[in-house]
Amino acid sequence: MSDLHLDSAVLTALQDVMEDEYPVLLDTYLTDSEERLRLLRQAMSKADAHSLRLAAHCFKGSCSNMGAPILAGLCKQLEEVGRRELLAEAPELIEQIEREFAIVRILFKSERQRYTA
Repeated sequence: MSDLHLDSAVLTALQDVMEDEYPVLLDTYLTDSEERLRLLRQAMSKADAHSLRLAAHCFKGSCSNMGAPILAGLCKQLEEVGRRELLAEAPELIEQIEREFAIVRILFKSERQRYTA
């Protein structure tokens, strides 16, 4: 697993806390993240800076809690773009978030596979 995209210390701590529910946590994060990406796109399409900021803030928190530091950092940048109403900067950041999430999704699915064997 790449510590660049996922913090293995955070994942280890989550495994310790969640025990048998750890795979459920991974599944929930992936499902929730898809919805958060949809909300980001929706806010951007409506040019709604407030909704963009809130969606980015929520996604940032879940990414941080799940040990996805690059993704959390990108969400933090997007949150600031929404706060400052600089919507012209949002599409590029959303694209970066989608690319990073694609990597994180693969890594989490791989992590999830370790628990189905």
